[in-house]
Amino acid sequence: MNRRGKSNIGASQGWVTAALALSALLASLGTSIANIALPALAQAFQAPFVEVQAVVVAYLATLTVSVVVAGRLGDRFGLKRVLMAGLALFAAASLSCAVAPDLRFLIGARAIQGMGAAILMTLSMALMRELASEARMGRAMGLLGTISALGTALGPSLGGLLLPLAGWRGIFWVQVPLAVLALLLTILLLPADDHKAKGNGPSLLAVLNHRLVPNLAVNFIVAAVMMTTLVVGPFFLGMALGLHPGGVGLVMTVGPAISILGGVPAGKLVDGWGSGRVLMLGLGLLAVGAVLLAFLPEFAGVAGYVAAIAVLTPGYQLFQAANNTQVLADVDRNARGTVSGLLSLSRNAGLIAGASLMGAVFAFGVGRADIASASASAISGGMRMTFLLAAGLMGAAILLHAMMRHHAPTPIEHSDV
Repeated sequence: MNRRGKSNIGASQGWVTAALALSALLASLGTSIANIALPALAQAFQAPFVEVQAVVVAYLATLTVSVVVAGRLGDRFGLKRVLMAGLALFAAASLSCAVAPDLRFLIGARAIQGMGAAILMTLSMALMRELASEARMGRAMGLLGTISALGTALGPSLGGLLLPLAGWRGIFWVQVPLAVLALLLTILLLPADDHKAKGNGPSLLAVLNHRLVPNLAVNFIVAAVMMTTLVVGPFFLGMALGLHPGGVGLVMTVGPAISILGGVPAGKLVDGWGSGRVLMLGLGLLAVGAVLLAFLPEFAGVAGYVAAIAVLTPGYQLFQAANNTQVLADVDRNARGTVSGLLSLSRNAGLIAGASLMGAVFAFGVGRADIASASASAISGGMRMTFLLAAGLMGAAILLHAMMRHHAPTPIEHSDV
């Protein structure tokens, strides 16, 4: 093949990757862009905050419960075909959010948007695995990690820019053309589904084998620990260290910024070292980072907090790239959508557990039901207890992964990708 032919293939592959990355970006953007508009929504609809919160919860709830169904549909009817349907659903739901006449309508539209996001999140991963070569699979998974972090970090800042210019409706209007663009790119650039490979596929119980369940369990634990930093961090930075809200927000952007920068390098490391080694390295950094968060910020202040996050976050990116690569590497083509859905489900369930259960541990460690009136030392004590537990959970995850590697059969090489 001449150089021009290779260049054309590379350019085409780049556009395919861009289409899948944009789909993943939309799903993660939807999880964070509406949060900043909650005060404006409360004012616009004259509703209490607890009712307005449903705009966020409805999206997250339907996204979480729909990811496995999305994967099964992809395996049954074709990954590209179902992704196109998901993008159309996401665009229609975004449009409905933008023109919502009342809060109840908006909440319902957000629930439908979450269903579309479940398809985007799940099938972009499955298709990335489908289209990536074995030698570049780690980079593909690392890119998705970068895109997910970018969408989550971009949501509040983009929403903050749009609110003064276009009001709360603007944060939903902006998602419509992005979804339409992703749909057009998907239709024009992604290869057609291999209908011969499609069918009912293996059952869910058949997919949930002894090799997959430990990976899902570790994925759950890691997601819970990462969410804990987002729940506990603002309390510690604001109440124990005395930072003003702007300062808290600035420090809290350190983690997402590292995630954005670290995703692709983490994937390259997976391709070079192998998923097993990188996964263990990631878990080790997560455990060390949790221990550092338990002690270092109390003595070194903001610098200690940032240093601990600078250890924890690269560990998360290494783990994500390696775990996704390892799980999807030997999956039957007819089950990739389902397995991608299970990965998303375990991650989302871990995020919920981190926000609720680990948040409860923090409140217990503070020793007061009313955290807002707690002293700086009490907040520090709650922080220490929470992240010592997080470190213990990471130790359990390392042990589980070590046992899984010890009992795992020799991997079989595949040549169908």
